[in-house]
Amino acid sequence: MTGAEWLRCAGVALTAALLAFVSPVAARDTTVVSEIAAAALPAEAHDTLKLIKQGGPFSYQRDGIVFGNRERRLPVRSRGYYREYTVKTPGARDRGARRIVAGGCVEGAGKAGASTATDGKARRAGSVRRSAAPCSGGEYYYTDDHYRSFRRIQE
Repeated sequence: MTGAEWLRCAGVALTAALLAFVSPVAARDTTVVSEIAAAALPAEAHDTLKLIKQGGPFSYQRDGIVFGNRERRLPVRSRGYYREYTVKTPGARDRGARRIVAGGCVEGAGKAGASTATDGKARRAGSVRRSAAPCSGGEYYYTDDHYRSFRRIQE
């Protein structure tokens, strides 16, 4: 192969790779997520799911923020599609590793309501809790290992 042929082949390969990277049409979503029955979730996850569907109030400031799905462990969707919520972990001094990520929620979820904490920790009894737009009819994913794996909740 001559230098010119090699350069032409390399250019074609690079162009194809760039198109696959930047074009959502060219890149096919091959994410596979296992499932978990809602009945198999821990009690605290049931509580969180209920709060998500009614729009709060939430105990943690970061509940309702956009989940970026940067590692692409969930099906690829547009930015803002997924929101994350804390599932309380008994005995944990912080938010713990358990979360529910909700997809397809009402636009603006996680922006409404008031919040007094700034570090993501639980609020003291009697303090203002954060509320958000209710999220029903969406899809819900559970993780108990801080986003390393997800299971779609089957209700």
